[in-house]
Amino acid sequence: MRRRLTEHLLSILVITLLAAGVFWYLRAQNEQKPTPAEKQLGPLLELPFAEYDDPFHTALLRDLLDLYRPGRSAENDSLLSLLLKTREQKLVKELTRSHLQQKLTWPKLGQLSLMYGQFIWVYVLVLFLTYYGVQTVAVMRFVRKKQERESYLYALWQLLSAKPFSGGAQKTLKAVRQAVSLLIKAALRGLLYFILFSPAYVIAYSLRTRIDTDTVFFMIVLGVFSNGLLINYANKFYTFLVSESRKGYVLTAMVKNLSTDYSHHKKRGIPYRAIFALRKHFGAHVFQHIFINSRYQYLATFKEQASFLITGLIIIEMALNIHGHLGYELLQQLLYQNYEIVLVIILFIFYLVKLTEMATDWFIERLARVYENKI
Repeated sequence: MRRRLTEHLLSILVITLLAAGVFWYLRAQNEQKPTPAEKQLGPLLELPFAEYDDPFHTALLRDLLDLYRPGRSAENDSLLSLLLKTREQKLVKELTRSHLQQKLTWPKLGQLSLMYGQFIWVYVLVLFLTYYGVQTVAVMRFVRKKQERESYLYALWQLLSAKPFSGGAQKTLKAVRQAVSLLIKAALRGLLYFILFSPAYVIAYSLRTRIDTDTVFFMIVLGVFSNGLLINYANKFYTFLVSESRKGYVLTAMVKNLSTDYSHHKKRGIPYRAIFALRKHFGAHVFQHIFINSRYQYLATFKEQASFLITGLIIIEMALNIHGHLGYELLQQLLYQNYEIVLVIILFIFYLVKLTEMATDWFIERLARVYENKI
């Protein structure tokens, strides 16, 4: 664990130093360098008492040039014209960039820190809800497999293959009800899979005219149920369950008289309340050991899930245009080319990913020591 912790801290240090170097380079590049005309006319542009919009001041400057540079009337006229043109260009440039260009100041850093804190708690909440949903969906699917329950479409095909409409009216009506019920369930499941695999911005834009999507609640819902996050990692957890169920210790547990009944309504089965509980526990059932070992293997996927989830949340914030949030701020500063602030936001996100990886390694190490009876 010390070695992994050292690796994480060194990577944080290296990236921070690189970011600091890039930051100071950007700060130096952002300092406005005067144009050749501004260098030539610097003293005249900086006169505090000169109001060049006033014709009197312009005429006075023209007379002063003739006084100090006699016999060069054409050059003086050209110099005055260049002065007025350069001053106008400088003012237009300052006006167009004044409300767009921002530098990283302490107040701005405090504002970004508040956004970062809000982003962290949304991220942690979505990660927890995803973790719960992944386990629940995978367990439900595994239990259905053990119950040998068929898919709705396959059950519908079997029902129609039995030619149920050839009997009496009562039998036909019952078969029609079963067929309609199976068809509706299959359609609802297909719609659910469509939503789970849909990109978040597609759902956001499709519902934007009907629902107020400019809320943190809607962002959390999209973070959990879109982008394929829930269903993809539920499939991974299900794969771990299937793999563990085929190992030798399962037979040993069965010999020790642990229950192998996967029905929901029997005393030694797996009730729905155990499947949907926050802290899942299946008592004296062989599935308890399968579940614990699968959960231990699944924890390692938190590292890749963190990057995937953070990217999804940033895209969701950009798509929903939620003002005052880190993702929207990142998009806005990119558009305004304020790369100093963009660099700091990216560095914040990197820290969050590394903290997640460090917490995952620590938790896995702790569970491994528990299983090895070292603590």
